[in-house]
Amino acid sequence: MIFNSNLFLFCFLPVFLLIYLLISRKFRNGFLLVASIFFYSCGAPVFVFLMLGSVIADFFLLKRIASSGEGRKRILFWLSVILNLGILLWFKYMNFFVNEFNSFLGYFDLKPLVWPTIILPLGISFITFQKLACTLDVAKKRFVPFRNLPDYALYIFMFPQLLSGPIVRPSQVAGQIAERSGQETVSDRLVGFSRFVIGLAKKVLVADVLALQVNAIFELNSLQLSSGMAWIGAIAFTFQIYFDFSGYTDMALGLARLLGFRLPENFNFPYVSQSITEFWRRWHMTLSLWFRDYVFLPLAYSTSRALPKEKYFGLRADKIIYLVAATVTFLLCGFWHGAALKFIFWGGYQGLFLVLDRLFLLKFFRIIGKIPSMLITFSVTVIGWVMFRSEGLHFFYFYVRRMFMFTGADNAIILNPEFWTMMIIAIIFSFLGISKNIEQKIEQFYDIPRDRVLIPAAVISLLLLILCEAAVSSSGFSPAIYLKF
Repeated sequence: MIFNSNLFLFCFLPVFLLIYLLISRKFRNGFLLVASIFFYSCGAPVFVFLMLGSVIADFFLLKRIASSGEGRKRILFWLSVILNLGILLWFKYMNFFVNEFNSFLGYFDLKPLVWPTIILPLGISFITFQKLACTLDVAKKRFVPFRNLPDYALYIFMFPQLLSGPIVRPSQVAGQIAERSGQETVSDRLVGFSRFVIGLAKKVLVADVLALQVNAIFELNSLQLSSGMAWIGAIAFTFQIYFDFSGYTDMALGLARLLGFRLPENFNFPYVSQSITEFWRRWHMTLSLWFRDYVFLPLAYSTSRALPKEKYFGLRADKIIYLVAATVTFLLCGFWHGAALKFIFWGGYQGLFLVLDRLFLLKFFRIIGKIPSMLITFSVTVIGWVMFRSEGLHFFYFYVRRMFMFTGADNAIILNPEFWTMMIIAIIFSFLGISKNIEQKIEQFYDIPRDRVLIPAAVISLLLLILCEAAVSSSGFSPAIYLKF
């Protein structure tokens, strides 16, 4: 069950909200937890018991980690880490490892391993990272464990952010689980409703329309794909993935706001970035911060302790440390996105430009100015998204080669007016953030809305909701891109 399905929009959500708003506040957390488990079981009935079992085991491990001495704490900490990473590695990556090993055996004409395909549980990457965040924060004494099992289970299973984030730290939501009556106002609910509808519109009215033509373009062969069409497909996918994923995030934040929760932001106009470094401060922000705090900084710190403070190859030790830590972090980030070589290379591609930023690009961008820097960064991002979208590295090479051959072809598809309309809308709304004034006003509306803006926003949202429901009913729904991660 996903947010842009008829089952969710017309059945689950209205019934859930009606009961949630009518029952007493002291029963709302319990009802939300039961509804969240039901929500997850609708999409992954086989795995709900596995996830519940891991949550129960983690809760008791966290309690013992917090109360144990250093030696015992270290053992329990690694037990929790191995439990969570083990589940993730088994279900998400074992097929990949076996397939790569079989390819290796094939070079020597050896018999491949017979291996049944393992099905990937929904949202396992996001669930695992939230659980690991809690384990790491408890071990470092940055967070006191949740007082009871239902509260911890709600932190993991709360359905608005369960399947595709944002990745929430325990300290960001623990206080709200305990008490959020001050955030259950009419204003909060109107903002939540507006934000949910905006996210739904981004997904079904923009991303899904672009997806139809993107899929058709990426299926063209070398005789049908011109350089111009290749660029259109790449740029259209760049906007598709942004409106798809940020749309899901807006729906998640809106639903959470309706329930009195304020979850962290996940996007901030990423395509106005003037470097790849800035891009990762604006794109999937909760994932970027997770990797920064739990991978990059510990790795950089441990490397700095082992590396003497002197120059290597003409570079200072601190710069070497940054380059190594950034490269390893983004290789892992790429692999987190999917069990395929293309994702590892995509992570390496992003890490490469972070390294180049540190070496000289940031200085170069300051010299050439805002607009040229933004266009170069956007172009680098577009090529990266082609790798992300490609079936494999061979197709990526073919597609990018077509982009830069600057040759014509007998294009097999005709782009319809609806596609061009959504492309224009996507471009306009993606680059609104180039104006700091607009960016600040949007932040103010979501954070501290003014009453005179709420009613018009709610009316517009209601009209958008009708359009979205008509689109869902007429064309069905398509899963969010990041659901597979």
